[in-house]
Amino acid sequence: MKMLRSLILKPSYLLLKFNHNTTSLPIRVLNMQTFSSVVSPPSNAVVYEAHGQPDEVSKLVNIPGKELKENDVCVKMLAAPINPSDINRIQGVYPVRPEPPAVGGYEGVGEVYSVGSGVTSFSPGDWVIPYPPSSGTWQTYIMKDQNVWHKVNKGVPIEYAATITVNPLTALLMLEECITLNSGDAIVQNGATSMVGQCVIQLAKTRGIHSINIIRDRPGVDEVKERLKDLGADEVFTENELEGKNVKSLLGGISEPALGFNCVGGNSASMVLKFLRQGGTMVTYGGMSKKPVTVSTSSFIFKELSLRGFWLQNWLNTDKAEEGRRMIDRLLGLVKDGKLKYKMELTPFNDFNTALDKALGKLGSQPKQVIKF
Repeated sequence: MKMLRSLILKPSYLLLKFNHNTTSLPIRVLNMQTFSSVVSPPSNAVVYEAHGQPDEVSKLVNIPGKELKENDVCVKMLAAPINPSDINRIQGVYPVRPEPPAVGGYEGVGEVYSVGSGVTSFSPGDWVIPYPPSSGTWQTYIMKDQNVWHKVNKGVPIEYAATITVNPLTALLMLEECITLNSGDAIVQNGATSMVGQCVIQLAKTRGIHSINIIRDRPGVDEVKERLKDLGADEVFTENELEGKNVKSLLGGISEPALGFNCVGGNSASMVLKFLRQGGTMVTYGGMSKKPVTVSTSSFIFKELSLRGFWLQNWLNTDKAEEGRRMIDRLLGLVKDGKLKYKMELTPFNDFNTALDKALGKLGSQPKQVIKF
């Protein structure tokens, strides 16, 4: 690669020595860019040509290679997840989305395949993730400017490196940026089985913060409760178990939560509000039920509750890029130490349609789908 770089950057001189009676002859080698450019390999990609239902508008296509420019890094993708926000982008309902035709996917991990002549921070074989996340990760090769990429440790499983920048980072930021929490404090959340929910439980535990978790009623609920408690949950309740109850009587020795997280809306959000202490805050980061958040007048007046929202994209648009990279490394360190884990399923890229059906809920409740290239 270094030799290739030198040939591309500037003219070189080769000394050719013939076997017969001639003297050594210096030959000028013209800049290789005069004749040809370094081009990335062609890429297989999941492309949607219009907004609509992902299983109807997406298809696998072949994209020709592109010229590798001075500051470009070409990455061979290793894995990328199918997130709800990826589906919303294809549907055309997500606030930030590329205009079709576009390649799907927003986060993932890959291995550096080649670099431009001006790139010094990356070498072939490095593992990298796009940070901030960017569109187009559902393809076998990606070429983007070096500033887009962040090098990560190869010691973590690829499925965790591929999924670290959306859900785990959301969980960490909500715990640390919304209000000040101290060891011994408590939080309450719905959607506790989601990836963000699982991360909240574990990240709170590392700081000595108790978690009260609300889940929907489902088959095998006892197993789900046990799994969340294995992650560090202090209490897990179904929505039915909380209906009509004085929730404070269920806290035991846990203090009333100062902070609540809502990703469901509707009645489930109201249950989060019931747990909050005087002056508590509920943060809404999703609306899976597609029902509004309703708050009683008394909650505002007498409990002085605060409501706010959190959207990772807004935080990423701030000037905190380096802080975000440090947080990513910190999260991956917890993964490596076995202190952060969540349920996923790796699916081969050539079986993308099955993974998409699972992500769309066509095959019942399924783990997070991560495509392995």
